[in-house]
This record gives sequence, C-alpha cells and structure tokens, in this order.
Amino acid sequence: MKRINEYKKLFGIEKEIELKALKTSYRNLVKEWHPDKFQDGDALREEAEVNSRKIIDGYHFLVSIAPETKAANLEEYTETINNSGIADFQHKGMLLEITYLDGNTYEYFGVSRQVYIKMVNSDKLNRFAKRTIYPNYLYRKSKRTLEYA
Repeated sequence: MKRINEYKKLFGIEKEIELKALKTSYRNLVKEWHPDKFQDGDALREEAEVNSRKIIDGYHFLVSIAPETKAANLEEYTETINNSGIADFQHKGMLLEITYLDGNTYEYFGVSRQVYIKMVNSDKLNRFAKRTIYPNYLYRKSKRTLEYA
C-alpha cells in the first residue's frame, strides 16, 4: 500500500485512478524530468534519470491497478482464480504473489503476515484464497509467468 500511495502522490492522484488524468500527468512529468533536457555533466541529469525511471515505473504500476484495466481483464482473472489451482505463492512485506497452474501470476497488496501464515497453514489452499484473499485485497497481474519445462 505504501508503494501505491507513493505513486499516487507522485502523479497528484487523490482518490480513484482515472487513466486519462494519469496519462496527462505522466506526460507532463516525463517532459519535466526527461534526461535529454539536461547536458552531460549537469548535476540534475542524474536526478532526472532516477526520476524518469520512477515516473515510468509508477505509471505502468498505476495503469495495472486502475479500475478500467481491472474491468478489461476481469474475465481472464475470474477464469484463472476459479478454474486454475495455485502452483506457488510467496509473501514479502505486505505483498502476496500467487502463481497459478495456468501460468498467470497476480500480486495482492496489503496482505499481512498473519493472513499469510493462515494461508500457509490452511489445508485447502484454493478455498482459503477464494474466501479470504480474492475478495478483500487489491490485485494486479504480474509480468512474471510460470514457465513449463
């Protein structure tokens, strides 16, 4: 959640993410912080390179959790969580990453260590996830996919 709030603050987003407003803010920030605006040796060039990467990462991240993006991908997500078992999962900080047997990977934000421990100790992993994880946590599709040998 910290990452989401940090990116929202960077783009000046107060509430719900709207793709049109996000795109406008992104373009303005990229114009302001593009490294090519600064000469070699300029002290601001390094800062611009760091900020530029942060802006690009933040934009792609916020687009992936925007309501319009989630609505467009809802059918695929529903298919995955209902018909594909969990192949692997890992927890880091407040992020739970679940990889499914169909190869898709989703990240769930704000999942506490206590919930993760309950998930690990659950004898019916898919049932626990359907009741506790899927309906309660913000998610996005991760770029990682499960590779089959």
